[in-house]
Parts: sequence; C-alpha cells; structure tokens
Amino acid sequence: MDSTQAELRIAKLRKEINEHNHRYYVLDQPIISDMVYDMMLKELIELESKFPLLISSNSPTKRVGGEVTKDFNSIEHRYPMLSLSNSYNEEEIKEWMDRVTKGLGQDAQVVCELKYDGVAIGIRYVNGELFQAVTRGDGTRGEEITANVRTIRSVPLSLHGNDFPKDFEIRGEIFLPKDHFAALNEAKVEAGEEPYMNPRNTASGSLKLQDSKEVSKRGLDTMLYGVYAESPIAEDHLSSIKKAHSWGFKTPYEQGRYIELCSNEEEIMDFIHHWAEARHELPFEIDGIVIKVNSFHYQEELGYTAKSPRWAIAYKFKAEQVSTVLEKVTYQVGRTGAITPVANLKPVLLAGTMVKRASLHNADQIEKLGLHLGDHVYVEKGGEIIPKVTGVIESMRNANAQAVIFIQNCPECNHPLERKDGEAQHYCVNSAVCPPQIKGAMEHFISRRAMDIEGIGPETIDQLFQVGLLHGIADLYSLKKEELLPLDRMAEKSVYNLLEGIEKSKKIPFQRVLFALGIRHVGETVAKKLAHHFKNIDALLVAEKEVLVNVDEIGEVIAQSVIQFASSPENLQLIDKLKAAGLTLELDSSEEKVLASHALIGKNFVVSGVFSKFSRDELKQTIESHGGKNVGSISKKTDYVIAGENMGPSKLAKAQELGISILNEDEFIALIEREDAILG
Repeated sequence: MDSTQAELRIAKLRKEINEHNHRYYVLDQPIISDMVYDMMLKELIELESKFPLLISSNSPTKRVGGEVTKDFNSIEHRYPMLSLSNSYNEEEIKEWMDRVTKGLGQDAQVVCELKYDGVAIGIRYVNGELFQAVTRGDGTRGEEITANVRTIRSVPLSLHGNDFPKDFEIRGEIFLPKDHFAALNEAKVEAGEEPYMNPRNTASGSLKLQDSKEVSKRGLDTMLYGVYAESPIAEDHLSSIKKAHSWGFKTPYEQGRYIELCSNEEEIMDFIHHWAEARHELPFEIDGIVIKVNSFHYQEELGYTAKSPRWAIAYKFKAEQVSTVLEKVTYQVGRTGAITPVANLKPVLLAGTMVKRASLHNADQIEKLGLHLGDHVYVEKGGEIIPKVTGVIESMRNANAQAVIFIQNCPECNHPLERKDGEAQHYCVNSAVCPPQIKGAMEHFISRRAMDIEGIGPETIDQLFQVGLLHGIADLYSLKKEELLPLDRMAEKSVYNLLEGIEKSKKIPFQRVLFALGIRHVGETVAKKLAHHFKNIDALLVAEKEVLVNVDEIGEVIAQSVIQFASSPENLQLIDKLKAAGLTLELDSSEEKVLASHALIGKNFVVSGVFSKFSRDELKQTIESHGGKNVGSISKKTDYVIAGENMGPSKLAKAQELGISILNEDEFIALIEREDAILG
C-alpha cells in the first residue's frame, strides 16, 4: 500500500471510528460489536505507525493516550468563566425570578438543567477539529489539558455537519461516572491501597495526571452545554444546545429529563423537586439545579455583576449533615491578620470526604453555638469547600466540659488582638513581625493575578523565610544565585527560573503592583481605578480622605484603608525599596485611557433594548470613550436612557416617571456631536 492509498484508508477508518464512538459514548446506540471496533482501531494504529507523516493530533488513536505533559500551560480565557450565584432555598429562587421580571419589565422563559458535580472545562474547536481544552482555573486563566481531554471518548475530535462556527468554544463539565468510580476503588482496595474519597476529586486529579495513557483508563465522561463564539449560534440557550448536539457533542438534549424549558415558578419547582429525589438514580453525581433565562437577548439585557451573570442562578441541594466530636479549637492567622477559629474534630465521613477540621468563622459564631470542648457537634458542607459546624447536641455534653473562649492574643506572635466596631473578625495588627502575615503578604505578592512571579510558590517562600533570606516582599529583589544554590530543591535550573521570574516582574504594570501590595480592601478593580486616577504611587500615598472618596466607586472604608497603609513607616520603607528595585510604580502613558472627547463627562447612561447601528457593547464603549458612565438600573441619578427595540415596558415607564431623557441611536449620536461642539 502506497502513501496515497494509506491516506484514503486512514481517512475512512477515522471517520467510521469517530462515528462509532459517537454512537456508543454519546447516543448509547452502538451498531457494531466491540471486536469489530477493536479490529478497526488496530488497523488504524498499524497504518499510522507505517505512515507517520499521516498522523493527526485528532486521530481516534489518541484516545488511548500516550502523551506525557510535565507542565500544564496557563491559558487566558477568551471569554471569562464566571461562577454562578448560589441559592439554598426555594424562596431565593422566587426572589431571583422577581428580579429577572423586574429587570426585563416582563416575564421570561427559563431553562432548568442539572448541575453536574465535576470539573468545569472549556474546549475550543477550530475548523471543526478539537484545538484546545482549558480548565476553569480562577475564571480568568486556566490550565491547558488538551492531551488528557482527547482521551475522553464522549468528546468529539472532529465535528459532524458544516454549520458550526470556524472558531468557537464549548463549555461544560468533566465527571467520573459512579460505576467507573466504584471500579477504581475496588481495584485500590484489592491492591491494599486507600480508596478515592469521591468522584469529583478523582476526576479533577485524573485530569492533572502527566501521562494521558493513564487518564484514558479512568473512564471520564462529559456533559457540554454552553457555546461561546463571536456571534450567537442561536436565539436562545436551549436551541444552541440542540445545535451543539447535532455537531456530535454530548449535551443534556435528548438525555431524558436533564434539561427543561419552564415558563413559571411552579414548573421550576417541579423540576427541582423531581431531581432532589431522582438524583440518586443518575449514573453520575449532581449537586443541584442551574436555572438560566433562555433568551440570549434577555441575558444581554440583564447583564452581569462583578462575579456572576444576573440571568442565571444555581440551586444547591440541601447539604449532607453528620455529627462528630469537637476535640479542640485552634486558630489560623490570615494574610491580613484576620484570625479564624478552626474546629478540630474526630474524623468523620461527610459527602464522600473524611473531615477532620471545620470552620468556626469568628468569635460571634463560637458564642452563638455555645461551644464546649468534647461537644457532639453537627457538621455540614453548605456549598462551601471547607466544612462548617452548624449546631451542638447539648444533651450529650459532659457536665464538666470546658467552654470555648476566644483567644485574646495572636497564636503566632502573641500580640494582643484587635476588633473594630462593626466587624466580626479579630485581627493581629503586628503585620511587620507576625510570620503568617509576612509569608501571606509575599504569597499574595507573587500570585498569578498580582506580580505573577514564576519559579516560586508558597513552599519556596516558606523555605526562604525559614533560612532567613526573606523577611518581607522587598527581599525578593535582593536574592542572589550563590545564596540559593546550596538550599534543598534549588538546582541550577530552578534558581535560574526563580531569578528570571523576579526580574520579569519588574515590568508588571502599576495597577497590578498596587494590587500586589495587599492593601486591605484594595482588590484588582479598586487598584485599577486608583492607578488610573492618581497615576503614580507617590500621589496616592499623600492623598487625603476627601480626595480618595471622590474617586469613582471608592468609599470611606477603602479610603481609610489606603490612608492607614500610607501612614505606616514600614510600608513607606517598602515602597522605597521597590522603587530602588526598579518596579513599575507609575502608570505608563500607553495604559492611560484616552477619551475620544469629553462630551459626556459626568453623565450617567442606561442602555436598554436592541439596536441596529450598534451592538449593546459598542454603545457602552462609545459612552465611556466620550467620558460617560454606564449604570445598571434607572434612578434619579440617571441622565439618559438609550432605548432600542424591545425595551422593557417597566424600564420605559420608570424613565418617563422620573423625567429622564430617552434617546434613540441617532439622537445619542447627535448628543455627542452637540456637546462636543459646545465644549470644543
């Protein structure tokens, strides 16, 4: 067989094997025996080995793995992977529905679907071929695990049909079916090893295995349900899932009652109640129900908060609760000096995980529970990663039990704790000396979303702190090769990577350096606003409270925190050292927001409806480029409403009631031109 004949045969085999994979793993409708399938796959493997130039990264032979990945690349998401707001009772679902109706000015159909208890994934396809798979990560960046995802049989390597976008991403969950989890644990027990604790953690760990051949043996599966492309592939969520299903994806469509269109609260509650009981019959784990507004137009109308979409909510099933014994209470010191009490428990199995520790949150919670050492307590995972103590069985308390009294001094440096009026947390304010705060500040400083220093992590920070090479953030920029090489786990290459990462961090822009400093209440968004307003660190540090609170979205709490940071001699000394090290502590001119004009300065706008000359995003960008501000809802502070087609009637009525100017697209353009001419 020559290469031309082999190419034709290979193409035919790949097409047929992909089709049989789809029938078996997605449709559950196989039409050939396992033996016939294995013979086809064997022939393809042999042909690819004889003609290596014809091997494709998306060949079905890649399902068996074999690729080894030592480091998983960090990839920025093209579309942020936001988390959903959670609800734990039906009343909150009704309140959410009311907010949706109020926001749209009318009722809207919603889609209810299962909340799969797995690992969130985004899979990108280019020209119908699997191109890249990235984990959720922190929502902004995730880890590329393409080689491992290729081994999952229900993930198509090549798509059916020809009506899919040239370049798009589909999102969903990767999970470990219950029967595969049971089989894995049976093998572990037979080998005399500890069994895995739960399917979700096992799925997550499987996806991070370096050898994709091992991943292929785990039997992972997927459910995919969200298509992201430059233009919507349909008018609503349910239609987009149907279309994705036709391309070969395993979606909730035609899987039984996994997804359902609902028109009212009664239908939503019926779906929730059904799966609250029936979830145990599913072949995989779910932990709740996701409810989404079906129409993409309405989703756009409702928009987003900083953390989650307003058009979706997750209903979490009631948390599993167990009882165990409180053995002792210890205290953790956080990066900001916040003290968190932790219950140390007699180990107990909870939701598939052996629990030994649980959060007690703060002194008020301890007092509210009336905790005594040796108490029998209730513990649950109410949607949190860390379990929490929720109650005490007082009838089982020993008469001589000692009450738990919140500590008065820091458990690490013995400095007296402080608690400000109106705050629940106690704090150790000895930040310059307290070891966990010093190390925590450095760990925050080097983190991905701050200075993103590669080659160094919490373990290295701890090691360098213990040997006296690091006493604070600024010491990172004084580290020398000859000091590092004699240390454990510090080979030539790792030292080079560490020092190279530190050197590169000097180019990190001012707004991220400001976030990295760890000023209390100054997150990424606040740091960006402060950086753009004050332009450099010196101007920020001498700013008075009145000046700070006049910055957009900077309130008194943040202003006071900045002033407190600037009043500390230790912090001012730190800034001087970072300047000397060459860090970027002023805004680069290229980062400054250049306005097209000042025509809309001081004006607040609400954009509502569908437009012909602009998309909603383009309208909002135009407003900001001329100095205006977009606000989410109509109020007395709103200056203009830009109204398109299908604007919600309640919004229109409210704008008219408040006497707010209502503009169409042409009138909006004319407003900019008129105001610009007046100012010009």
